[in-house]
Amino acid sequence: MMHQTTKGNNLIADSGATKTEWCLTGGGEILQRFYGKGISPVYQTEEEIAEEIKLQVWPYLKESEIHSIHFYGSGCTPDKSHLVEKALYSSFPIESIHVYSDLVAAAHSLCGDAAGIACILGTGSNSCEWSGSEIISHVSPLGFILGDEGSGAALGKQLVGDALKNQLTLGLKEKLLEEYHLTPALIIDKVYRQPFPSRFLASLAPFLLSYIADDSIYRIVYSGFSDFFERNVMQYDYQKQTVHFVGSIAWHFADILRKVATTKGITLGQIEQSPMPGLINYYK
Repeated sequence: MMHQTTKGNNLIADSGATKTEWCLTGGGEILQRFYGKGISPVYQTEEEIAEEIKLQVWPYLKESEIHSIHFYGSGCTPDKSHLVEKALYSSFPIESIHVYSDLVAAAHSLCGDAAGIACILGTGSNSCEWSGSEIISHVSPLGFILGDEGSGAALGKQLVGDALKNQLTLGLKEKLLEEYHLTPALIIDKVYRQPFPSRFLASLAPFLLSYIADDSIYRIVYSGFSDFFERNVMQYDYQKQTVHFVGSIAWHFADILRKVATTKGITLGQIEQSPMPGLINYYK
């Protein structure tokens, strides 16, 4: 990748719902790498984010010389990104602070300066068509109730729905309830009344992986990926572009993802678990 950035040390952050990975690079080398809590301007105020950075990030880096910060995070939309920028500036008063969405993280990591289609399949799902420098087309994921096809949350929703409506192979419903210490009433409570239902549903993805050889489980994953391609990727110029993926669901179910793509005439490129290695390469 031929991207050029300011000389000196770059601090790169990749923030999800639960954790943030921080990586300080310089001279093409990783100088420091550590994790902190997830940061989101959707759920946190500027003051709360600033306090988190002051307590969890600054102590690691107070002796370091930092020339630029590149922060990527879920919820970092154009109208919210300034909150994170100001919060970072309170601990690191430098001019070069850039805040991007997690979708731009996927594009920078997977496509770099080349055109392509960048997709996220993790707790949620998202996608865009990337020109090499900007997002030129984007289908809204709509969240796990209306969309998020192929995501951990959407697959988990289908799993519990099939389990409670007795659509799984005999015995699997009981295994699911036993392994996760669930009851039908508790599932209803976690999905409809407790906060972060998408996290709960996505937490069931390991069950899908454990029993993927079962036809009723395989069908859930295959169908979810098929829906993701049809309702998202195939609205882009997918026949002329390579489609790349980042995220835990894409990574762990890569074989099925490739099979579904092949049946639809879609060319897949990289499938990575995390965007950070690609981001480190992008800013070398």
